[in-house]
Amino acid sequence: MTPDNIIIRNETEADITAIAALTEAAFASLEISNHTEQFIIAALRAAKVLTISLVAEADGIVVGHVAFSPVRIADGAAGWFGLGPVAVLPERQRQGIGTALIHEGLARLRALHAKGCCLVGHPAYYTRFGFRNVSGLFHAGVPPEVFFALSFDGCLPQGEVSFHEAFHAAA
Repeated sequence: MTPDNIIIRNETEADITAIAALTEAAFASLEISNHTEQFIIAALRAAKVLTISLVAEADGIVVGHVAFSPVRIADGAAGWFGLGPVAVLPERQRQGIGTALIHEGLARLRALHAKGCCLVGHPAYYTRFGFRNVSGLFHAGVPPEVFFALSFDGCLPQGEVSFHEAFHAAA
């Protein structure tokens, strides 16, 4: 369910500056962040691997964004994507905007016949969407309790998950 007065839509070129600014603001106070999320989105966009890039708009202002891009899995499983970054302007957080963006993004992945989605994130938040820790599926250097997967077809791949090299962007 989308919060009142929020429109979820594909990003446009006109949104790029707003996406960068809101992403930077959303992660500014997060201690576990390297504060490179806005650069990651720009690098994913430049590499043309933003499979899904959605914005939440309220009264003509972009207040949230979510990105989905392909991941590689060591066992060769195809059709899997990574969720992230997802960001909402600090003053608009805890209003259901991030939840609406994620639900819409996952629905669009399913419509593309994706097999599943992975992410690194907070357990209390992402388990609400059906994400779970999967034994034998991991992202190097990330504690297993914060790495999650959601299978759309009931099949779970095994091995290391690699996000696009854009996730190493630093500026």
